[in-house]
Amino acid sequence: MTSSISSPEPKLNGQQVRALALEAGFSEAGVVALPYAEEARDGARFEEWVSAGRAGTMHYLKRAVEGGELVRARAAVPFPWARSAIVCFANYHSAQPLSNEPAAVDAGWIARYAWSSLIDRGVRRPSDYHRVLLKRLKALDARLREKCGSFESRAYVDTGPVVERSLATAAGLGWTGKNTCLIHPRLGSYGFLAVLLTSLEVEADPARFAVPDRCGSCRRCLDACPTGALFAPYQMDATRCISYLTIEHRGAISEELMDGMGRQVFGCDICQDVCPWNLKAPIGTDPDLEPRPELVNPALEWLAGMDEAEFERQFNGSPVRRAGSLGLRRNVAIAMGNSGLGRFASKLEEWTGSADEGLLKAARRALEKLRDATVKGQISPSPDGDHGTGAVVHWKGSNRTPQ
Repeated sequence: MTSSISSPEPKLNGQQVRALALEAGFSEAGVVALPYAEEARDGARFEEWVSAGRAGTMHYLKRAVEGGELVRARAAVPFPWARSAIVCFANYHSAQPLSNEPAAVDAGWIARYAWSSLIDRGVRRPSDYHRVLLKRLKALDARLREKCGSFESRAYVDTGPVVERSLATAAGLGWTGKNTCLIHPRLGSYGFLAVLLTSLEVEADPARFAVPDRCGSCRRCLDACPTGALFAPYQMDATRCISYLTIEHRGAISEELMDGMGRQVFGCDICQDVCPWNLKAPIGTDPDLEPRPELVNPALEWLAGMDEAEFERQFNGSPVRRAGSLGLRRNVAIAMGNSGLGRFASKLEEWTGSADEGLLKAARRALEKLRDATVKGQISPSPDGDHGTGAVVHWKGSNRTPQ
């Protein structure tokens, strides 16, 4: 009679996982065993944030299981089999201007992450980072199966019930900054996070250590936020965040917040653009995430002139599509009012006939601001008496002149 000794279950090796992630096209990667040491703390903070109403209308963040625990509080809630999380970082930093650098007064701002594009059969077209990075996660998953055999896994890029930033911090990719973004000590915060959950255990790594918080006494992000979304260090109210307002929020935006939105028409980079850690971050060289030149400081008139068909043509496959055609027009109307340019009045007048409440209220408020600026003499008339060529050089809340 012979006895067989079963071989031990394979475990994830941190260095090997990182090498395979880089091979798959990511800039950096880390792995953490689940549950991790700070999981209960992070889950409690997330639940407190949601309970305080900071998530606004992002109802997917509020999903709970029977008993009331939020689905995103711990990875084990939706995935009880998960024993590890591999978190990958993809650098999207580029050499193009920052949002707080000088720009034409008639230009809007689209968040840096949404510029992504790639060359397909000789033609540049929008690239959706979700699809690009999910493909890489699946390639990483396949390589791990070659080495470890069969295991349970789930791959997510901004679409799954996990708090990517908390997992990334636990995996040693950086620290959570005062602007609530993950900051990598070398790559900064201009990065996408992608998560691969697995049922594999993680090898102990005595050399691994958590990256310490290096924000120090700096508070540039808090001071630069024009809507007060960063109301305290490490605390962000999404309902006041320009990224939330211009992308996730549907309908009308509070006039109080419109004034602080400056020229942002999709997302916002202000709290990252002022961060010292991003000033030294390397420029990304990812061929699937190259910037589309026309989206860098785009002309408000160009954006305003798009009908539904043109919007689809320009943004199908782009993150900008999430705002929707009407949402983008609403955001453009706000930026037009904040620009102080009288020549935008005719387009805004046209939009006051819109059946969409968000666009209607934004257009009315923008016209109000332009008229107030004219009365106060802040718009310089052109020689023929038309106020269309003048411009307010600075206004409170503009990201060109941080308050």
